[in-house]
Amino acid sequence: MITGYVIGESLRPGAVFAPGGLRVRAVRRLDVSASAADGQPGLWTLIEWETDSEDVGGIADALAEALEPEHGWYADFTLGDERVVAFAGKVFRYRRGDAAGRAEAIAYGRSVGTPEHQLDWTE
Repeated sequence: MITGYVIGESLRPGAVFAPGGLRVRAVRRLDVSASAADGQPGLWTLIEWETDSEDVGGIADALAEALEPEHGWYADFTLGDERVVAFAGKVFRYRRGDAAGRAEAIAYGRSVGTPEHQLDWTE
């Protein structure tokens, strides 16, 4: 089973993130006004999802297609020991604990404007 989160406000207007078999586990509203970067909303809608599918590539591609490129939004998830980080139009896949793979994804995030303090996904 794959589980992950996507921030509702990170989706492009008109985008749909709906890979086959996706189920919503929870929806939460978070006040992030103290840490939101300029241009980001102060309230975020965190959508926790799951799927029995093991189509990592399909899910990652669906996220990369749906994410808003402005402000370097990303979404990430794991399947076993693989970490997947999707930015608008770009996906990184690496083994958890792979410092070089993580560094490459972080460097890309910086290059597209992800605020430094938001490049903090867990391994």
